Amino acid sequence: MTHLPRHERPAGHLSRRRFGRLAALALAAGAGSLPFASATAATADGQAYYDRARRLAGNDPVLLTLVKALTPGTQVPRPPAPEPLKIFDNLAMLSAGWVSAMAVLTDDGIVLIDALTSSQEAESTLVPGLRTLGADPETIKYIVITHGHDDHYGGAQYLADRYGSRVLMSPADWDLVARTDPDHAPARDLDIVDGQQLTLGGTRVRFHHTPGHTPGTVSPIFPVQVGRERHTAMLWGGLNPPSAPAQLRTYLNSIQSFRDRMRQANVDVELSNHPNDYGLERAEQLRNNPDGPNPFVLGRPRAQRYMKVMDLMLNGRLADAEATTTADSTLHAPDAAEHTGC
Repeated sequence: MTHLPRHERPAGHLSRRRFGRLAALALAAGAGSLPFASATAATADGQAYYDRARRLAGNDPVLLTLVKALTPGTQVPRPPAPEPLKIFDNLAMLSAGWVSAMAVLTDDGIVLIDALTSSQEAESTLVPGLRTLGADPETIKYIVITHGHDDHYGGAQYLADRYGSRVLMSPADWDLVARTDPDHAPARDLDIVDGQQLTLGGTRVRFHHTPGHTPGTVSPIFPVQVGRERHTAMLWGGLNPPSAPAQLRTYLNSIQSFRDRMRQANVDVELSNHPNDYGLERAEQLRNNPDGPNPFVLGRPRAQRYMKVMDLMLNGRLADAEATTTADSTLHAPDAAEHTGC
């Protein structure tokens, strides 16, 4: 995905009726209609992996959307911003459309995962969105930044200043934002250590380092519930791959280790902070049929298949990158620390 400059980012919310019409059109057309564009030719070896991923995805719109999101040359989709929604009893989605934050709601306050692009968006989307759902933004105790790109940390300092929230990020990405965006990054606060647990109100969130998108990307695993049903959710912290083969191998190692951790934790719910997983469409399905099956509950085998599709697509990206590097020994691949993307 291309990292959009601040002035190009969509702003404002559409009415629920207008968004519902747009979402209905997307659902009717299927995952193939999503605005991803492929522009980069694949090598024969890379294409073999992409073809395997598509076969594994079958007709599953969640997995097909993931394939499209990881296809070389993909552009970030720019859907309208939906109304806030509780996608589980203890989890709210607060979205600007092209990027979303998740609020884990506990008896002792809120753990906010990501903070959108700016203080203005925190004020206009996060704060009123929580209030609309009956949650008090003054109880935001922690803000977890999944990785050091400004569409994820942009509103963090505003919330920290207003509510006294503590901000968490991995040490590598604290260093990244200090180097790349010192004027807009939040003040350095708490470090996230690999495997660390954060407990609030009886809810335990576990963080895993999954470097690749950035040097310090973090992916959380945490419990969610619907009535008496209990599930375990994961959120992959950063999808867009880097370019250099060495960093793609790091990314693949992260996929494989996190997939094991998902299996150990019995993860059956998949979430994303960008519309690269059919998430906004699933949110509208849930909004329109709140008493039906929750579309974010994939089940354990399907959640594992999601990660296997990601693994295959990244192997294809690695094959393409290695072929390009071999063909042009003078190629300069950007360091992952400076990698920009969603």
